[in-house]
Amino acid sequence: MKFLEDPSARVYVAGHRGMVGAAIVRALKAAGSTNILTRTSRELDLRDQAAVNAFFAQEKPDYVFLAAARVGGIVANDTYPADFIYDNLVIETNVIHAAFATQAKKLLFLGSTCIYPKLAAQPLKEDALLTGPLEPTNEWYAVAKIAGIKLCQAFRRQHGCDFISAMPTNLYGPGDNYDLEKSHVIPAMLRKMHEAKQKGESAVTLWGTGTPRREFLHVDDLAEALLFLMQHYSGEPHVNVGVGQDLTIRDLAETVRGVVGFEGDLLFDTSKPDGTPRKLVDTTTINALGWQAKISLNDGLAAAYQWFVEHYREARI
Repeated sequence: MKFLEDPSARVYVAGHRGMVGAAIVRALKAAGSTNILTRTSRELDLRDQAAVNAFFAQEKPDYVFLAAARVGGIVANDTYPADFIYDNLVIETNVIHAAFATQAKKLLFLGSTCIYPKLAAQPLKEDALLTGPLEPTNEWYAVAKIAGIKLCQAFRRQHGCDFISAMPTNLYGPGDNYDLEKSHVIPAMLRKMHEAKQKGESAVTLWGTGTPRREFLHVDDLAEALLFLMQHYSGEPHVNVGVGQDLTIRDLAETVRGVVGFEGDLLFDTSKPDGTPRKLVDTTTINALGWQAKISLNDGLAAAYQWFVEHYREARI
């Protein structure tokens, strides 16, 4: 998929070393982009407003993918609430304002479906945002991400900026975080079952009851969707990005067990929280624009597990 008519357009990917940012860079290169701007967090601390302003003033990116964020699972959100709300608020405020100040042609901000109300009707439609209480285990992150979406809408309304937002569902794929304190469900399962298999253990214990339902989108599918939206969407409402199908955590665990080749039992610690009962996004908007996910869960999990095994020593574990 070709990204832009001008492959030399300056495209800044904030957070290019993260799972999503790296996937965006891969997709941009595959689409022929030749002028991709990146900075590591050591080279550019996005929480430093003066540094961000200086970077934008010097580089003047035409297009901005704002994938940089502090992210994590239930344990991390519950343990570091101040870090999650502060870092994300400051990062998005600095980058979005700098993009406005330097007249970037377009910016795409990444939200997350975990910021929808905990008990919103399923599948989750875009207009469900802010219609009910948030999931308590990640409300700090959610408040910050909602603020980012509203920032994009505010700059669009007041200044005519072509700033848009996408709302991806649960993600997985190469470059994921396998630190059990901070990881999401798929990398946690892959690591636990891989290590149990290596040690010859007879069982693996997973959090919760196994009954919540989730959908999972491969990060390379997300990257393709984001390039697609950058070219084909220009509106104030955020756009859901997902596969439109879900399964129970127990069924996911069985699928991961098959992919890993772990032959032991799966135990569920029901004293641990389940989180939101169900999270499935309505993908009507992006499907109507002409995009659909391509990577099946089985194929995606197999590829993710292969990446984990091959990169075990340097993976975030």
